[in-house]
Order: sequence, then structure tokens, then C-alpha cells
Amino acid sequence: MHVVVVGCGRVGSELAGNLEKAGHTVAIIDKNATAFRRLSSSFTGQKVVGFGFDRDHLLEAGIERAGAVAAVTSGDNSNILAARIARENFGIEHVVARIYDPRRALIYQRLGIPTVATVQWTTDQVLRRLLPADQQTHEWMDPSGKVCLAEFTIPATWCGKKLSALNEPERFWLTAVSRFGGAQVVGTNLVGQEDDVLHFVVDVSALDELRARLEEGPEA
Repeated sequence: MHVVVVGCGRVGSELAGNLEKAGHTVAIIDKNATAFRRLSSSFTGQKVVGFGFDRDHLLEAGIERAGAVAAVTSGDNSNILAARIARENFGIEHVVARIYDPRRALIYQRLGIPTVATVQWTTDQVLRRLLPADQQTHEWMDPSGKVCLAEFTIPATWCGKKLSALNEPERFWLTAVSRFGGAQVVGTNLVGQEDDVLHFVVDVSALDELRARLEEGPEA
């Protein structure tokens, strides 16, 4: 697949290198020619001096044959503009924009433009490393803040019990269990074992409700 990367900063240069190592052809665009110094000496992709929202520069980068575009400059407006042009003018299905302002990221996500809100993601990652496990609320949260992934070590009261009883439609759902170093998708008859780690998809507003169900144990 041909991928166009807009922005040759630390993220863009690493992304371009990893894509090429994975077997993709890559063209990278940056307004400053000196930015290409960040690329590995083994990088063989195309380097275009220009702007990711300029049609001629995008054409030079081969956007007409591209299967994906990543806009990862340091400017939110430039990234969104590049992503929208790629999606709306060139029909590129796989488009992502790097956004620093989480409020903007939410707006554009709702408009159908996938975004990576770097501030929000970094904050979540730092909190996961700072807080004790029992104070962490989630492993991942979607940009709208409505749905998250959460994991819990199985309480003793659920060992030997069918884990499907933990599910509450439209509130939280047990999707996978980590056991003995491996993971499995939860089936209807899976029974809990000591040291299981339970992975849920949860409506954020139902996190406390899920914790309560885990603590209370199954109904008699």
C-alpha cells in the first residue's frame, strides 16, 4: 500500500520509517526540507517539500494511488485540513489526523475524521503509570468519553461461577479473560478461575455499577 505522511517531525519520521519497514511505499511531505534529516539513512521513500493541504503537493506525493494518509504535523489546523482534503477530495478511506486539543479532536471525530488526541492520550498513559491499579478507572476511552475498556482481577466470589452473569446489556459487557498468560474471548459457559483478569467494554457512566457487581458477587 502507498501511504502519504504529512509532517516530518519526530512522529512523522518514525511513522514513515516503520511503514516502509512493514513493506509499504511511503511519501512524506514537509514544508521544511531540513526536516527530512530526521529520516533514517535507509529510508527510500519520496520526500516532497510542500504542504499537506496543497493539491499539487499531494499529487506529487502520489495521493491518487494512496491507500492511507496520516497528517501528523505540529499544527491542528493543518492536520485537519490535510485529512479533510484527503478524505473529501481524493476519497482516501484510511485517514488520521494528529490533534493536540482534545476538544477539537472530539468535534472532528464526530464528523467522521479519525483523530489522535495526543494530550488526552498522554494524560491517560501517565495516570495509568502513576496510580495504583485499584484507583485506575479504565485502560482506554473513546474520544467522545462515553465508552471505555476496563480490566479487573477477578474477585474470589466469582471464581467457579459463570462469568456471563456479569454482563448488563447496554451498560457493560465482559469480552475477554486473561488466564495463565494467555487470553480468550468469553463464551456463554466460561467459568471464572483464581487470578483471572477480566476485560470489559463499559459505558463510562456505568463503571461504579460494574465495580459494585464485582464486589457483591453472583446472585444466589
